[in-house]
Amino acid sequence: MGKAVAKTPARVGNNVLVKTVLPFYTGRIVSISKEEIVLERAAWIADTGRFSEALARGRDALNEVEIVPPGKRVAVQRGAIISILDWHGDLPEATK
Repeated sequence: MGKAVAKTPARVGNNVLVKTVLPFYTGRIVSISKEEIVLERAAWIADTGRFSEALARGRDALNEVEIVPPGKRVAVQRGAIISILDWHGDLPEATK
């Protein structure tokens, strides 16, 4: 039997929730390099509320969201990333 290959959420085209040293970002991955992961349709999430609810219910469960203006991208430095999780459902589109 061959080695099992782990399926990571860190793939171009995936919607993700990125936990960093300074809370979270949501967005769609548009590129990955050795130094950074670039997100479009991004938002900075200052408060997820209950983490398990945010993962299960998506954007409606988030408490505090700051939207990155449309057309802008965010480069998250890989050294600041703690974890990357799949984000199911719609990405946040409004500040709250």
